[in-house]
Amino acid sequence: MSERCQEPLRCRPEDLQEALSIHTRKITDSCRDKDCIEDLRVYLTKGSQCILDSCAGARVRCADLLYTYIDVEPVAFDRDHYCIDVTFYYRILADATVGNSRPAALYGLAVFSKRAVLCGEDSHAHIFTSDTHLGGADGLTLRSTNRPTAVVEVLDPMVLASKVREVCDCPCQEAVQIPGAICAMFDEELVLSGDRRRLFVTLGQFSIIRLERDAQLIVPVVDYSIPTKECCDTPGSAEDPCEMFSRIPFPAARFAPRNCDQKQNKDDCGYCTTN
Repeated sequence: MSERCQEPLRCRPEDLQEALSIHTRKITDSCRDKDCIEDLRVYLTKGSQCILDSCAGARVRCADLLYTYIDVEPVAFDRDHYCIDVTFYYRILADATVGNSRPAALYGLAVFSKRAVLCGEDSHAHIFTSDTHLGGADGLTLRSTNRPTAVVEVLDPMVLASKVREVCDCPCQEAVQIPGAICAMFDEELVLSGDRRRLFVTLGQFSIIRLERDAQLIVPVVDYSIPTKECCDTPGSAEDPCEMFSRIPFPAARFAPRNCDQKQNKDDCGYCTTN
């Protein structure tokens, strides 16, 4: 951006060089959620289930978001609105107490689904794109549906509570369908039935869901953006480590005590591991 006008919205008309047409995505509607997901069943691996069936107790250590599946369907009675079905797949790591020995690690899968209805606006245009596909002809013209694109932003969930129940004390639940790609992320088969005890977890999750549509906009152009950072004059040369360290600001915040209710960063508590 030109140095003579750092705020384009306040530029003088004489500073503008041209009007540029761009293709981008327009956010048509969005919402945010703070979900408390209570008593979510954990589908343990075969080895972990054997440990749970004979242990004295178990406690969930952490949860990682593995994947998010998103499906968009139009609302039948309102063509401007769309139903977004979102399914979250979590990898759960827990510790089981077995006698007086060191706690054994348990891990498995938890699944949570939710729905949101947002305005996606209505477009009568038929959208075609040109692309190259392996096994197909170059420049193959592809037709895409006239639905908006759903985007979900979500943080890794917070573990709020966990419990172990006997199967006879568990509420009736519908059988869950787990995609093969999700099952392949575990080195053992997941136990979906035939278990004696089950692990349940309560998670807290923050998420943002939005709908986007392609749009063509005209934006004012002040100047082309020129990088101010200089490239290294001698690529591959080793930088003085002390010089590099001197440019790192002192992390004073890391030394300050924090309240117990403040969420720790992953750098402080580490990622989930099965070791």
